Amino acid sequence: MVKSLGLSDALYAYVQEVGTRLAPAQEGLRAATAGMQAAGMQIGADQGQFMGFLVRLLGVKRALEVGTFTGYSALSVALALPDDGRLVCCDISTDYTDIGRPFWEQAGVAGKIDLRIGPAVETLDRLIAEGGADGFDFAFIDADKSNYDAYYERCLVLVRAGGVIAVDNVLWGGAVIDPAKNSADTVALRALNRKLHADERVDITMLAIGDGLTLLRRR
Repeated sequence: MVKSLGLSDALYAYVQEVGTRLAPAQEGLRAATAGMQAAGMQIGADQGQFMGFLVRLLGVKRALEVGTFTGYSALSVALALPDDGRLVCCDISTDYTDIGRPFWEQAGVAGKIDLRIGPAVETLDRLIAEGGADGFDFAFIDADKSNYDAYYERCLVLVRAGGVIAVDNVLWGGAVIDPAKNSADTVALRALNRKLHADERVDITMLAIGDGLTLLRRR
């Protein structure tokens, strides 16, 4: 069986060097986040590059993000959206998102980003109640893992048929296959991974990028 290529630090650095193109605002936001204690919550530059590529490839105009942190994934998606594109971001507080705002402004994409603060389940339910069902082309889920299933079900309503939902951290540092690891987040991710594998409402592919990224195309 041919496995995915394991990347050494040097080879991963090479991927970053020749496989990614960062705008100045992206470089600035990565630098601003790097010194933070929670910096590991930021997606890799290669994953941001992939998401931007995917957004352009799909012709996305309306996007949704659950979990924004300092805003690097939002910046990567917003840069890939057309001028009339829109990204709705859900986060629980402005503590981290305020770090990203100046870089959204620097990149000229702040007007594309609609940041909604509060519990994401409530925000998503409000979007549905406001008639947002089938109104999004792409959704990215990267928030508290124990609520991933709730976010997924709501995104499945909000994303149109043929649209894509991306679910981050599905490998969870390998904990999903370690029977000794049974935190609430780990158990939730294991259960969701099995559910997604069997869910006939979507087409699925799991990628070994970052901490694992599952892409789901709504049928």
